[in-house]
Amino acid sequence: MRSLKVRDVAEAADCSIGSVYNEFGDFDGLILTVNRETVQALTARLVAVPAEDPVRQLHGLAEAYLTFAADHANLLRSLFEHRMEDDRPFPEDILKMVMQAFALMHEPMVRLLPDRKPEEVALLARMMFSAVHGIISLGLEERMVAVPPEKLRQQLAQFVDTHLAGLGIAVDKPRDGEV
Repeated sequence: MRSLKVRDVAEAADCSIGSVYNEFGDFDGLILTVNRETVQALTARLVAVPAEDPVRQLHGLAEAYLTFAADHANLLRSLFEHRMEDDRPFPEDILKMVMQAFALMHEPMVRLLPDRKPEEVALLARMMFSAVHGIISLGLEERMVAVPPEKLRQQLAQFVDTHLAGLGIAVDKPRDGEV
């Protein structure tokens, strides 16, 4: 991301630099367009996770996020690491899209914790997403003490189970081949 230049994009698209600026306005506009498409693609994967059983749904959401991140690491890096030029605020529409995608973890948490206050469940769902995102990001980047990439699926499933067990939610062990 840091080394990407409009000139590189123009060459890859076989067009002039001016055409890129005409289409996107500036470098931020280009990145934000990609980020919107990234969130839409990620959301489509997450929405496709079956929702019959909330525990399996949470496992499925974590698995879908891992698969998307592994397939599109640079796109997710752009989404989470891009800083707007001149400290301009990040567009609300993208923030809203991201929050809607991550809210998909909220519904199964509500089903699993029906007696908890809504704001508490919302915070727990965001915390779970943050942890899943961190485990995946560090693992795929192979940074410092990250989970080795070949162990990510197993450890991610174990994290979800441990987190839920810590909330007092009984977790059945998945059958072979399931996450």
